[in-house]
Amino acid sequence: MNIALIAHDRKKELMVELTLAYKLILEPHALFATGTTGKRIMEATGLSVHRFQSGPLGGDQQIGSRISENKMDLIIFLRDPLTAQPHEPDVTALIRLCDVYEIPLATNIGTAEVLLRGLQEGFLDWRDLRRNEE
Repeated sequence: MNIALIAHDRKKELMVELTLAYKLILEPHALFATGTTGKRIMEATGLSVHRFQSGPLGGDQQIGSRISENKMDLIIFLRDPLTAQPHEPDVTALIRLCDVYEIPLATNIGTAEVLLRGLQEGFLDWRDLRRNEE
C-alpha cells in the first residue's frame, strides 16, 4: 500500500513517535511524506520515505495529485487544529480528495492508530483489490 504521512509543525514529534511505535507495520509499505516530516521520520526510524515538498510549498497538493490518480491508499495527516495554517485551502482540498476518492484518512493520533492496526490485520486489503479491478 502507498501511505502518506503529513504532520503540522506542532505534531511532527507525535508523528515520529507514531512511526517508531508502528515501524514494523509500516516497513513493508511504500511511504510518502511532506518535506520535514519525511526527513524526521527517516532519521528516527530508518524507514525509506519518498519526500515531497513541504506542505506550504505544495507538498499537500503533490499528495493530492497522487490521490486523484488512485496512487495513494491511506493518509495519516496529524493536523494542528489550534494553529492557523497559511496553506489551509490546500489542507481542505486534500481532505476533500480523500472523501471523493474514498481514501482512509486519519487527522489525529487516535484514528491513525486504528487505521494502522486495521492495516496490520488486513482490514484495508480492499484498496489493493479495488486497484486491481481498474
